[in-house]
Order: sequence, then structure tokens, then C-alpha cells
Amino acid sequence: MDDAIADTLAGVGTRLAGLRSERGMTLGEVAAGTGISVSTLSRLESGGRRPTLELLLPLAAAYQVPLDELVAAPPVGDPRVRLRARTVHGTTVVPLTERPGGLQAFKMVVPWRGDDPSPQVHEGYEWLYVLDGRLRLVLGEHDIVLGAGEAAEFDTHVPHWFGAADRNRPVEVLSLFGPQGEKIHTRAAPRSRRSGAPD
Repeated sequence: MDDAIADTLAGVGTRLAGLRSERGMTLGEVAAGTGISVSTLSRLESGGRRPTLELLLPLAAAYQVPLDELVAAPPVGDPRVRLRARTVHGTTVVPLTERPGGLQAFKMVVPWRGDDPSPQVHEGYEWLYVLDGRLRLVLGEHDIVLGAGEAAEFDTHVPHWFGAADRNRPVEVLSLFGPQGEKIHTRAAPRSRRSGAPD
């Protein structure tokens, strides 16, 4: 097998694991949606099973990504960042990180999703920062609206839902999502005060 092809196929497992992690899905959930067994999915992600078209087509459909995103080799020697936007349940999602697992960053453009929230729970911890527009966040018993410049963080085991607060205007959000129990720590160093320095 050509070395370039072998290298490309070797990276498929990492991309599959990263896509599943981004969506907060378990192997069992992916298996139920694709008809591929959990053991086969696990071996695909670990590199123990060679990806085939018959396996990759249903996975591309399940993750709502083009097939070439699963198998394309990353560009070499090109310093430009190539962000691939995709639409998930009406929300435009732009991944800002590419490494699987660990902390993930996304820019999202979220539409108005109606007046009847359907809170969900999953593994992880999330931090949301509103860039533009207004975000309605339902978190447990709380129902709040965040404006541009406001942020919220929460354990995703708490039932949650969010969407644009205004019917005719989507909201732009920066999302940082981490593994179970991994909180987003922010800190600011105090400004040093020198003698004679203006306030």
C-alpha cells in the first residue's frame, strides 16, 4: 500500500474519536444509529480495524460530515487555518481545535429554537461566551438570557438547553467543552502598580 494512503487511513481513527467526542456521544449511541457494532467502532477508533467505505459512509452520515473529512489527510506545509463549518440540528458549528479528547473549542451560530425547550444531559463540562446577540439558557430550574459579553459555565449532567433568545436573530457563541468534571479555569493577574505610574 502507498505510504501516503497508509498514513491517511491511519488518521481516520483519531478523526472518528474526535467527532464522537465533539458530539458527546457514546460508542453505544453511535452503534445504535449506524448498525455498526460497538467492538468494531472501538477498533476503528483505536486503529485496530482498517476503515472501509461500508463503515465510513454510515459514520459520515451519523456525524453529519462529508466523507472526505473522515479520510482527508491534513494539509502539509500550509500555515493557513482551515476551519470546516458544519450544521448540526440547525446550528452552525465551527471547531476551533482539532485534537481528539481534552478541551474542545467551538464557535457556534445558534438559531431560535422555539419556546418549548427540551433539556438534555451528557458527560462533560461546558463554558459558553456570547459574542453577539442574546442567548436563552435553560439550566436545571433556571431560565436566563445572556447578552453579548456574558458567560456561563455548567456541569452537563445538569439538564440544559440553549438557543437564540430572539426569534429573528441568531446568537453567536464561543463554547469550550471539556471532559467530565474538567472545569474551565479563568484567571487574571492583578495590574502591577509602579510608583508614579498613572491610574
